[in-house]
Amino acid sequence: MLDSIPSFARLVAELAKFPGIGKKTATRLAFFILRQSDSEAEALAGAIRDLKEKIRFCSSCFTITESELCSICSDTGRDELLLCVVEQPQDLIAIERSHSFAGRYHVLHGALSPLDGVGPEDIKVAELMTRLEKGRVEEVVVATNFTVEGEATALYLARLVRPLGIRVTRLAYGIPLGSDLEYVDEATVNRAVEGRRDL
Repeated sequence: MLDSIPSFARLVAELAKFPGIGKKTATRLAFFILRQSDSEAEALAGAIRDLKEKIRFCSSCFTITESELCSICSDTGRDELLLCVVEQPQDLIAIERSHSFAGRYHVLHGALSPLDGVGPEDIKVAELMTRLEKGRVEEVVVATNFTVEGEATALYLARLVRPLGIRVTRLAYGIPLGSDLEYVDEATVNRAVEGRRDL
């Protein structure tokens, strides 16, 4: 029945393109938008339009920003000797939320995935190498995801960066804080045991 209402069906189809949103959730969201006042619907449309018109990539680290340089790259208080490499801008945001890193970042915009046709030329590897060759970075912290693609990207970057005389480190991983060992999968326990350190 709702498919016979073209404007509603179009909105549902567009909303269903969002990650994690199926047709049922998209339909609920469309009804929610329909119930909003004209000014609230205009505010949502305006926010989407502004996002598409104003957001760009930082010319240094490639995270999202509205200026030439993002707030992190323009912050003179950040440690220029430390560079954290992440896959996506949302990974940078997650690390920043932890308040555990005071260096600078480089966003790759993806990870190596030969099966999906994603090679080094498809992500910001060349830009990273140019930045490292020009800069004063002493340590690169590889913070790619702990997936097959993330691990492959980490190993690839380590092989490229080490010959420059720059230390390459990887985020630690293992058992999440507050977890009971009996509920953690074997691979995670194995990584935690292998990555143990002195107390």
